Amino acid sequence: MRRRTAVLAALPLIFAAACGTAQKTDSGAAPAGSSGIKVAGQADQKPTVTFPSGKPQLTSSSQKIIEGNGTPAKDGDVLTAKVTVYNWDGKDNKSPGSDYDQNKSEFVTVSSQLPKALHEALVGSKPGGRVLAVIAKDNLTEDQLASAKQQGTDFTTTSQVLVVDVLSAAAKAAQGTATDPGVEGVKLVNPGGDKAPTLTTKTNAKPPKGLVVKTVIEGKGPKVTADQMVLAHYTGKIWGTDKQFDSSWERGEPTTFALNQVVKGWSQGLTGVPVGSRVLITIPPDLGYGKEGNAQGGIKGTDTLVFVVDVLGAA
Repeated sequence: MRRRTAVLAALPLIFAAACGTAQKTDSGAAPAGSSGIKVAGQADQKPTVTFPSGKPQLTSSSQKIIEGNGTPAKDGDVLTAKVTVYNWDGKDNKSPGSDYDQNKSEFVTVSSQLPKALHEALVGSKPGGRVLAVIAKDNLTEDQLASAKQQGTDFTTTSQVLVVDVLSAAAKAAQGTATDPGVEGVKLVNPGGDKAPTLTTKTNAKPPKGLVVKTVIEGKGPKVTADQMVLAHYTGKIWGTDKQFDSSWERGEPTTFALNQVVKGWSQGLTGVPVGSRVLITIPPDLGYGKEGNAQGGIKGTDTLVFVVDVLGAA
């Protein structure tokens, strides 16, 4: 259910690198920094980028363009952002894409697995802020450089430039007073804070015949639409057996997925749910994996699925 973000799709691979410290500036239009690139415009509009004349810089760098407000981002945070990418070749310096052109945003996880310059730029960034990262050959291994060249990017003559506008940071879990979902046969414990809820589905009660969606915590964010990407934490179990077949909580990070590319019970059940909500969903077989079930997950074609889902973001 995961999607590779446009940030990572713009680069040849997901890279491992060490953390560092980024340069900061409070101005809306950045002066020429170590890269010589100038970025102008507001953080909620597509940036205007001016490149220095001559050959591109072939060393990586990062810079804070607009400071933003709120809590600085740290490793493990998931940011909702709009990203604009450029291929800095010293000639056309074309942009292969921008989230502004598609009127979409995306999720970016702050992680040392990102290219070092991008990681440095994102650490400490704040909502409403804008950062610049130049990804050059010094951030890449020989294998990564070879892979990039096969994909059409020659880092011996080109660097990639990312301008990232940070819109918001996702909560770690749904926050608020939890209510009993009131589904016979299902028990849900909500410990509060950033802790995972505990779902129990060991029961002799018959499962509901149709789709059931119960709000446990009602979020205050915008309602999810059917064509959006969703960021969520969840646990999935089989009705009656208490068998857990999947949990993003146990993996230690939320999952992103296209709402129109998951099982019908999810797409129908989560459409219209406000961001920040925790919901309990019971899904009958015909809205789950159908008569064939899912052998990899140990799900039979007759199994009713039960999920507790924290909707943390939509883009």
